[in-house]
Amino acid sequence: MFVLFFLVWIVFNGQFTLEIALFGIAISGAMYWFICRFFDYKPGYDLFLCKKAPLLIHYLITLVIEILKANGTVFQMIYSAKYEPEPAIVHFKTDLQTTFARVLLANSITLTPGTITVSLEDDVYTVHCLDKELAKGIDSSVFVKLLERIERKD
Repeated sequence: MFVLFFLVWIVFNGQFTLEIALFGIAISGAMYWFICRFFDYKPGYDLFLCKKAPLLIHYLITLVIEILKANGTVFQMIYSAKYEPEPAIVHFKTDLQTTFARVLLANSITLTPGTITVSLEDDVYTVHCLDKELAKGIDSSVFVKLLERIERKD
């Protein structure tokens, strides 16, 4: 996180000099201390993110692909004269253990066109789908499988 703060500092300054770098190190250190102190952030999170970076990048790429596919599906639904969508509300549970993974799944569902996470209580999701066909397999989607891999202690 410290490195991310420092890189943002450099990018926003638009130039790189010794003074800017030293001041950026000081500001980044102060911000890192602040989030550790007041937002219950732990340096172990940095190690977790670094260790899981390839899987998180794979998750992000998968999310973009699923968003594009869902866009096509919703586009076909909207512009088809014959098709009458049947909205559905689906409740399902997952075995995800961390709040990070649960919230990431809820946000991924909401970002995917045609579905929106209405509520998330513990491990129970309530999702509204534009059509009942979009609800099929939502509890065992590619998102759930990737998040389970991310959570595993390798």
